[in-house]
Amino acid sequence: MIKNNPKHKSLTGGRWQEVAMLSPMFLGFLVFTIYPILWVIRWAWFDYGGYGNPIFVGVDNFVRAFSRDPAFWSAMLNTLYLAVVKLILEMPLAIVLAFFVNKKVMGSSVFRIIYFLPTVFSIAVIGMIFTILFSAYNGIVNAVLVNLHIVKANVNWFGSRWMAMTVILMVSLWSTFGLNMIYFLMGLQNIPNELYECSMLDGASGPRQFFSITLPLLAPVMQIVFMLSLLGTMRLADLVLVMTNGQPGGSTEVVMTYIFKFFFQYGDAGKRNQFGYGSALSIITAIILAIVTVIYLRQSKKLKEIY
Repeated sequence: MIKNNPKHKSLTGGRWQEVAMLSPMFLGFLVFTIYPILWVIRWAWFDYGGYGNPIFVGVDNFVRAFSRDPAFWSAMLNTLYLAVVKLILEMPLAIVLAFFVNKKVMGSSVFRIIYFLPTVFSIAVIGMIFTILFSAYNGIVNAVLVNLHIVKANVNWFGSRWMAMTVILMVSLWSTFGLNMIYFLMGLQNIPNELYECSMLDGASGPRQFFSITLPLLAPVMQIVFMLSLLGTMRLADLVLVMTNGQPGGSTEVVMTYIFKFFFQYGDAGKRNQFGYGSALSIITAIILAIVTVIYLRQSKKLKEIY
């Protein structure tokens, strides 16, 4: 009776269609996410360079990271510096710009496109363009500053740690704030206009509306955007590789570029691949990111409360 039921056949066919549609994504998740994680966990306990016989070293890779590798922790500090400072600068900028482009005035759609446009460009291309712009000898930025008599001579933007970190921070900010502005814009468009109309009848000014209505109702969006921005900056790699490659003297390395160079001989052909140690550093970094995420989510619970 059940086998001849047409409803049963349609349900079975629908399930097979669902499985067929989900299977490519599921297989991709297994191949490109689960397998690399298991591969890293496996080789973190070995001294392995990609060829030859791996040597089991136990926890020595982790001991080396915590006791004999200050360069890794310096890269971690650089990463945290970029993440925190960028968050402080980017979020207010994105919220304010989203507030203004949300106004129904002439040209607002054009500004939305202009602000979002850097997001669609490749980070590698952006890094190359700004490297040329900030070149110490023939860069446009130096030429403009000298012609305006702001500086007397060309500035070596990538000659010192903090100068180079400032340029990286500025370029990273320019390339991502447009996307966060779109997130906040979507949140603003979900706020009922009736709230603003009622507050105007009560005599609320524009700034009072912004701080008493707009920001509280954007709080749930802020929680997600803040977390995505923080974690995204902590995973920053390609921009640093293109612009400075960790120079001068490795002082601008971030944690992902530092780990990357243990897997690939990028810019240092004489350096031996160290897959085992790189895997151990990957695990340590993943744990640190997980701790940061948990702490942030616990501390930002109040942002979910809309009042």
